[in-house]
Amino acid sequence: MSSESPNSRTAAVIPAAGRGVRLGPGAPKALRALNGTPMLVHAVRAMARARAVSLVVVVAPPDGAAEVRTLLDGQLLPETLEGVEVLVVPGGGTRQDSVRLGLAVLPDDIGTVLVHDAARPLVPVETVDAVASAVRDGAPAVVPALPVSDTVKEVAPEVPQGEPEPVVGTPDRALLRAVQTPQGFARKTLVEAHEQVAREGEGATDDAGMVERLGVQVVVVPGHEEAFKVTRPLDLVLAEAVLARRRITDGF
Repeated sequence: MSSESPNSRTAAVIPAAGRGVRLGPGAPKALRALNGTPMLVHAVRAMARARAVSLVVVVAPPDGAAEVRTLLDGQLLPETLEGVEVLVVPGGGTRQDSVRLGLAVLPDDIGTVLVHDAARPLVPVETVDAVASAVRDGAPAVVPALPVSDTVKEVAPEVPQGEPEPVVGTPDRALLRAVQTPQGFARKTLVEAHEQVAREGEGATDDAGMVERLGVQVVVVPGHEEAFKVTRPLDLVLAEAVLARRRITDGF
């Protein structure tokens, strides 16, 4: 539950309108079951448990807002939300459109915005609060991230699919980070970034990248290995294992 002043609350926006084709045919990715519960529900609970967050805005598929509202009402008990309000709004054709639609419904007293992927349902509460705290302490844009453990190669662009790709460089992995969510922003900064990118007519999959285009510095705080993105069937297996461990050690 939020401990912020009434004039500077924190909201979490969860874009959940994507289809998630890499998980195969079926329901949208955010609605795929994880331990019998849709990933979206896990993600909303993760945001609601954070001390900083007092509002969660779920951006549903354009034609599925009513169904998502019904789903959440049936899965989220008031005691699990601890007084956190949950809104559901229809999304757009792209992730960028969906985040913008989520921003549009925020009350005036929201000063900090967290944007979180529904496909990262197991992010620990400590990570959420660390991001929000860094924004409240003055950083206009914050991302949680982990060091890159694999060696990364840069390859030549526009090589035909299936053909060997020439390596053109090997970045120093000590300077690389694998970015997670929630990404946190001063509300004014994020709104300006979305307005600027819309004027430029370019799409974006990363809100922090949009802020970078403004010339605004983005800072990194430590991420967590359990905040991984569930994209492939193997990720579902790993997520189930994490939940099984949590049931034993944490009781949920």
